[in-house]
Amino acid sequence: MSEFILEMRHITKEFSGVKALDDVNLKVKKGEIHALCGENGAGKSTLMNILSGVYPYGTYTGEIYYQGEACKFSDIRESEQQGIVIIHQELALSPYLSIAENVFVGNEVTGMRGVIDWTKTRRRAQEVLAKVGLQGEDISQPVNSLGVGKQQLIEIAKAMEKNVSLLILDEPTAALNDEESRHLLEIMLQLKAQGITCILISHKLNEISYVADSITVIRDGKSIETLEKESTEFTEDRIIKGMVGRELTNRYPKRESKIGDTVLEIKDWNVFHPEDANRKVISGVNFKVRAGEVVGFAGLMGAGRTELAMSIFGHSYGQKISGDILLHGKKVEIKTVKDAIHNKIAYVSEDRKSYGLVLIDDIKHNMSMAALKEHFARKGIIDQNKEILEAEKYKKLINIKANSIEQDVGSLSGGNQQKVVLAKWIQTHPDVLILDEPTRGIDVGAKYEIYCVINDLAKQGKAIIVISSEMPEIIGTCDRAYVISEGHIAGEIQKDELTQENIMKSIISHGGKEK
Repeated sequence: MSEFILEMRHITKEFSGVKALDDVNLKVKKGEIHALCGENGAGKSTLMNILSGVYPYGTYTGEIYYQGEACKFSDIRESEQQGIVIIHQELALSPYLSIAENVFVGNEVTGMRGVIDWTKTRRRAQEVLAKVGLQGEDISQPVNSLGVGKQQLIEIAKAMEKNVSLLILDEPTAALNDEESRHLLEIMLQLKAQGITCILISHKLNEISYVADSITVIRDGKSIETLEKESTEFTEDRIIKGMVGRELTNRYPKRESKIGDTVLEIKDWNVFHPEDANRKVISGVNFKVRAGEVVGFAGLMGAGRTELAMSIFGHSYGQKISGDILLHGKKVEIKTVKDAIHNKIAYVSEDRKSYGLVLIDDIKHNMSMAALKEHFARKGIIDQNKEILEAEKYKKLINIKANSIEQDVGSLSGGNQQKVVLAKWIQTHPDVLILDEPTRGIDVGAKYEIYCVINDLAKQGKAIIVISSEMPEIIGTCDRAYVISEGHIAGEIQKDELTQENIMKSIISHGGKEK
């Protein structure tokens, strides 16, 4: 028998005459963790959707051999019957169903006359959850009461109940913190020890280097090369070279800071939880950002960085909000998002799909919607020519890969969606731009392009805040950083002292004071 559990040969897939995949070949060995790497829009998810039957046989050309047999899947159910299970980046759980119900949804444990056997369902749910490290979890609680990390593990448990032999994980750690990510990677290694083959799509190269046995690089819809852990150079720089087609010697573009006067100042800012008026989330925060300056907000997940940003942006988060906002030295009242936009404050959300975009609408409308009244309408009439010209300008300026500005945003890759959100807020011509996890879930090439945009905006005199869970990103892009811990400012670190060690020291020392 062949050592390969999967062979995909000469796969070609077109969308509206544009080749998303062009003669792609992939071989995956039994029992290995095989990583798929490539820039956003390279074709990784498309290839896996073909394998799993999301794009059925006949909509592509090429051949798929699984366990030595030719496969012509017409839908995802057929691939699952063969033991191929895909876990998408957007989790497919029913939020209001219980954990046990979600584990078996579509794969119910039934008894006489097709009636669900709840005793067996609960027992088997507890058994399979224990295998992914969720032993002792209350299986009757709704899934939406859990964090994203546990929801990812429930998806894996769900896959294991389908007798999975090939598990595909598409960006499984994109929305997880470091601890949750490490736990998920360890689960993958445990699955490998049980003989389950995994295909991992990820932009986090350090994670790929840790768990993967082989890496196939896809660039512009073509399979470029496969790297083997035992026989080839398996470094982040080597992977990046394959992805972008060149050496990326500096992941953060250089910027000469020309810092001016204070643009935004926050004084004694307090915010209470939106559902618990007695729970203080942000306490006595003070900070300032100057023209041409990029200021980082560093801290652990749950420290209050996003809550702080959203509360400033028109009270989008929280209740009983108090404190002062000063713009260019003058106190302003900002109680709605409309007030924030009017006062030239923009906020790029960390959740681009829920809060940043209308996925069923096109690039042009998504770009203009926040600035429609202020910059594209006159006496209530939209200047459509201006709207088109501005959309074309920003599509070219920040290199959005799309057929046209009429293309639906939902059909774009994650990195290109992020660029559309960025363009949307740049078109409001803000003085203050808050970027919340601006590069989450996107590849190194797209990250570099977004860093260049940040530098250009700073050069124009914008005051920029970057919230990031990636400490190297804070260090590489910011002039200085505030460290946030448990809703407080734990410290302020200047550029020449901005290191991961100093950030963690601020967090730890603040935690000690709180106790």
